[in-house]
Amino acid sequence: MSFVLTCPHCGVREVSDFAFGGEVHSRPRQTPSLRELCEYNYFRRNVAGVQREWWYHRSGCRTWFHAERDTRTNQVLRVALPGELPERTAPDGAPPEPEAHDGAGAQERAR
Repeated sequence: MSFVLTCPHCGVREVSDFAFGGEVHSRPRQTPSLRELCEYNYFRRNVAGVQREWWYHRSGCRTWFHAERDTRTNQVLRVALPGELPERTAPDGAPPEPEAHDGAGAQERAR
């Protein structure tokens, strides 16, 4: 399925002009344990719904930016340079739960 993205600098372009950089998520603390580092590098939430993602405009201005995209429909809700989008909120308007880096595995947190 093809869709369009709006580069913050260049405007609307086909998604083939961009490279997907993955979900935006918090970095672990300064000195992470091996488990925390592995979780940061390899575990993703991979939600069926709206998520914030990194995108790179490889065929244009070569800028990294954030996009909020509904993964079920590929509808892009908004794009901005890093730090320009407000904090995400849960569907009920409450702030999202912070991402834990307590050493527990991703599967353990899901229980």
